[in-house]
Amino acid sequence: MNEKLNDFRMPAEWENQKSVWIAWPYNKYDWPGLYKSIPKVVLEIIYKISKSQTVNLLVHKKVKKIKKLIQLSKIKNINFHKIKTDRIWLRDSGPIFLINKKIKKKLILDFRFNGWAKYNNFNNDNKITDKISKLVKLKKIEPVIKKNKNLIKVIMEGGAFDVNGVGSIILTEECLLSKIQERNKDLKKKDYEKLFSKYLNIKNFIWLKKGIIGDDTHGHVDDISRFVSKNTIMTAIESNKKDKNYKNLYENLDILKKSKNQNGRKFKIVKVPMPSPIYIKKTRVPASYLNFYICNKKVLLPIFKVKEDNIAIKIFRNFFKNKKIETVDCSKLIWGFGAIHCMTQQEPKI
Repeated sequence: MNEKLNDFRMPAEWENQKSVWIAWPYNKYDWPGLYKSIPKVVLEIIYKISKSQTVNLLVHKKVKKIKKLIQLSKIKNINFHKIKTDRIWLRDSGPIFLINKKIKKKLILDFRFNGWAKYNNFNNDNKITDKISKLVKLKKIEPVIKKNKNLIKVIMEGGAFDVNGVGSIILTEECLLSKIQERNKDLKKKDYEKLFSKYLNIKNFIWLKKGIIGDDTHGHVDDISRFVSKNTIMTAIESNKKDKNYKNLYENLDILKKSKNQNGRKFKIVKVPMPSPIYIKKTRVPASYLNFYICNKKVLLPIFKVKEDNIAIKIFRNFFKNKKIETVDCSKLIWGFGAIHCMTQQEPKI
């Protein structure tokens, strides 16, 4: 790899996007008993995004039927790509795009994917980024780290970190440093900081403690805290002291209040309430308003048919004054333990 990464960076989500990558939901086992409702939700998300930017959709079977559904939904601005997937969560299995505006170049980071160190069927998902890089004719880099004189290909998911595009990153210790669902054996905090510094041009690290209850990824940050501008972080809080998320989310809030940006200044913190606990088939699911996706002209906000929905909508409308807030009922999609941010991966414009 001769390419110098010094001037490459991962743009923030609110920066101009060329397109978004989404995968069609085929895996009925991800939504036991509710799968029939899922294509409709995915179609709604595609429809809302495609109104203002291109959607790249990964499909591998029943293609004629899917194209017919897309047509009936009056969706335009869509490209179909035949790539086999195991699940729809492209935020984690898809490419991480880097840009260098000085030389007008784009690169792809191809981290290894291992089903969040939880599921065994991930072989197709682990090949997605390689196939997309060939498809779009972009050079890809496989991030490695040196440990005990060995070069290790790093396992990482896009939902495990969030960036502001100018040198700051938010991560959780639960996801990256725990022995439970351990992605990279024996990697320490300093190893991850070295990794993100090298490959994403990160200078400033904000380590939160834990994610939310019910999250099968074991602590992804895109359910709890997200950058919404260079100097603003939205973070989830739980007001019910008896709720299992209460202590963990307030601990994270304290860390954020003390944290500083890459220039040594404090961040503005916007608190977003957690939705009332949602159980499907007696299982608590990781419902959170923080799993939103910022498009070029709008923000897609997951809602869950609970009383906190309207509060969240007001907070988002108040902050994103130049973007339209469009809601998507994710009360069934969340049975797959992910929502809108989990199933989208933006490709930046140079």
